[in-house]
Formats: sequence, C-alpha cells, structure tokens
Amino acid sequence: MTLLEEYRASLKSMDTEEHIDLFFYRPLGFAWAKLFARLGVTPNAVTIASIFLGVAGGILLYPIVPAWMNYLGIFLIIWANTYDSADGQLARLTRQYSRLGRILDGLSGDFWFVAIYFALAFREVHFGDALAGDFFVNHPMPLWVLAVVAGICHAKQAASADYYRQFHLYFLKGSEGSELDTAAPLKEAAKNTPWKGNFWKKITMLVYANYTAQQEAFTPNMQRLRQALHNRYGDNEIPQSFRDRFRAASLPLMKYTNMLSFNTRIIAMFISVIINMPWLYFAFEIIVLNAMLVYMIACHERFCKRFTNELRQQD
Repeated sequence: MTLLEEYRASLKSMDTEEHIDLFFYRPLGFAWAKLFARLGVTPNAVTIASIFLGVAGGILLYPIVPAWMNYLGIFLIIWANTYDSADGQLARLTRQYSRLGRILDGLSGDFWFVAIYFALAFREVHFGDALAGDFFVNHPMPLWVLAVVAGICHAKQAASADYYRQFHLYFLKGSEGSELDTAAPLKEAAKNTPWKGNFWKKITMLVYANYTAQQEAFTPNMQRLRQALHNRYGDNEIPQSFRDRFRAASLPLMKYTNMLSFNTRIIAMFISVIINMPWLYFAFEIIVLNAMLVYMIACHERFCKRFTNELRQQD
C-alpha cells in the first residue's frame, strides 16, 4: 500500500470530511498516527494526551496580559485537535477499535470546552471587554447564564452532528464503517455489568448509553426509518439503490455536521478572544449554531419520514 493509499484509508470518508480538516488536520493527524504506530502508542493514549493539551489551552485563554499566553492557548487547542484527528486515524490504520475509544474520543472535546467556557466566563467577569465594558464585571449573573445555556446547546449540537454523521456512514459503508449504536442494548449491557470490579467500565457504559438515548430522542423519524429497515430487511444487507438514494439526500447536510463539530465554533472562539469580546462566542453558539442545528434536524427528519413511508407502502 502506498503512503497516499494509507492516508486515504485513515479517513472516515470523503463525504464527511471538511475542507479545513482535509488540508490541515488530517495530514498532520496522519503524520502523528504513523509516528505513534511506530512507537506502539495506542489510540486511547493519544486521546488522553489531547485532553491534557486542550484543557491547558483552554486555561490559557483566561488572562488578558500577557497576550502571548492567549496565543499559546490557541496553539495548544489546535495541537490537541491534531491529536483528536490522529487517534481515529491511528485506530483505522492499526484496527485498534474499541467502544472505550469512541467514548473517550467523544468526551475529549467536552473536557476542552469545559475549560474554555470557564476561562472565557472568568475572563469576562474579572476584566470586562472591549464592547460591554464593565457590565458583566458588575453584573456577572447574566454572563454565567449565557455561558451555561451555550454549553448545553454545544453538547446537543455536537451530539446531533456526530449522530447524523454516523448514520450517513452507515449507508455509505455499512455497519463496519460506522459507529452507529442503539440505546436499548447499550442500557441492557450496562445493567448486566456488575459494579464490583467494573466500576469505571460500568460508569462509561452508563454515560454512553445515556448519550445515545439523547441522540435518539432528537431523531424520532430517523428511529422509525431504522425500525422500518430492520422490519423489511432484518440483518440482511440494505439494497445499494436505497443506500445511494439516502446518501444523495443526506450528503448536503454533512457540511452542517462539520460546522457544528469543531472548526467553525473554534474559529469563532479564537476571534472572540483576539478582539476581547468573550461573551460574543456564547451568543454565536446560541444563535448561529442553534439555527444550523434546527435546520439540519428539520431537513433530516423530513427525508427520513419520506423514506419510511415509501418502505411501509412496499409492505
């Protein structure tokens, strides 16, 4: 296998890759993955390293002076994201897949952004900003409410984007090329796992089962389509013609899954730090990114309903 072929094999799919990732993060992630493979470093170890880098970067966004600390924080967050790319690429290159790895990968970004949110909020209430002045210094409660609401929205946006991406990969590559899960068996597995001797495993299983259940709650028509496909085809392969039709409907929405994942929000965050208006990032998440999320959900639910009705009419 040539180096180019190996690089392409490290990607999830061209359907779900963003331009910034393809030109920057994926090549760097591939280079890291090749190095880590030689050194015998596991994907989970890379994910944990990305958590430390991202959290450190987030903390460094707090001070206003010296300014170089903010730029160092931005650099560390970018470095963390190259590792976040590298862990998945390393897993695909070395076939070291695990559910724990998927859980860790999903949680890593949450750790970064918890640090980022606290740093931006404390920065605002302690130092004020270029536009609002000392308003949030004198009235911190509205800022903390804004930060909490933005954090909740962020969690929903990222979870939905990940779920739609995995559903698209399921039709593109089948179950082996997707990490699409179902909450019911995950909850059953967690229930049947004893606490004694399995404390951390039990915790991660419960967290992941709840995470998947929340994803399903936001996508009722998708769940009906999954059930209709199971009723019609069981465990057999879904016809390629249906896969192609679903991919054509889903592909235009993949750009929104990418924008709701990392690059768009982190660019907005960097700008808010550089111009010294941290609260603007929270407003961006609540207004702009939520509008994208609502549009994405509405479009996806609409064509899932159409495909479900077509399957039912064929029965």
